[in-house]
Amino acid sequence: MADQDERKFLDPLVVSKLSNLEIRARLVVEGFIAGLHKSPYKGFSVEFAEHRQYMPGDPIKNIDWKVYARRDRFYVKEFEEETNLRAYLLVDCSASMGYSSGASISKLQYACSLAAALSYLMLRQQDSVGLLTFTSQIRRYIPPRSVKGHLKVILTELANLSAGETTNVSRSLESLARRIKRRGLIILFSDLMDNQHSVLSGLKHFRHRKHEVIVFHLLDESEIAFPFDEELAFVDMETQEKVIANARQIGARYKRSIESWTAEYKRHCHEHLVEYVLLCTSTPYDVALTRYLEKRARLH
Repeated sequence: MADQDERKFLDPLVVSKLSNLEIRARLVVEGFIAGLHKSPYKGFSVEFAEHRQYMPGDPIKNIDWKVYARRDRFYVKEFEEETNLRAYLLVDCSASMGYSSGASISKLQYACSLAAALSYLMLRQQDSVGLLTFTSQIRRYIPPRSVKGHLKVILTELANLSAGETTNVSRSLESLARRIKRRGLIILFSDLMDNQHSVLSGLKHFRHRKHEVIVFHLLDESEIAFPFDEELAFVDMETQEKVIANARQIGARYKRSIESWTAEYKRHCHEHLVEYVLLCTSTPYDVALTRYLEKRARLH
């Protein structure tokens, strides 16, 4: 049962469609990487970077037994890798991400499916992948690894995610930025329903530190098209604030607002070299991801 839960985001048919695609890091330059990331991981340098707590799947040979003798806990030595990309997948788990109009899966399920597929692809080409889940604060941080068994760790976490609490994207971005010592690829999965200025400020912070940043902006079809035409009670999933309104009267204004809101995100991201990808959850995630990666390969 556990394996089925972990694999629910990785349908074998989807994996076969995506297996020949590569993630290309345009702006990251680390070690032998310059421009497109093509070379598989060949090894790591002998330069010691830091200790961190042992996680399932880590090579036992990297356990520092001297630290174990002092602390009675397992810690492994982490080294600065030379040839592989480090990617950090940030998944928004706030209450609004649990929304689904019924015609499609929730935004959180969609985010988990995308994150699972990208994890599979990057680990397949021997890149390091980490996962951070957050609401108003960080829920779980799994450091980037490229070791055997790391995909299972990530999929287990994704399978157990649930939406809840309020969101604070900018705070989570700042917290992650303090943890990262090397430049890498930051991939955010969120509906971005937070203070726009604060979100953009957090994204720009990563760009100032020379990270490459990709934002998958996930919205339900009803949030874009607003297909309602009667008086309804609209409830904020995070604050529970309720507003009663005639959908027919506010529909046109709502659509203009959502178009302006997404356009602002797109414009500001483009200005700061943050890659912005707006996705509707009614589009099968494997189709959306395949289109995106093929377009990215052509452009870069």
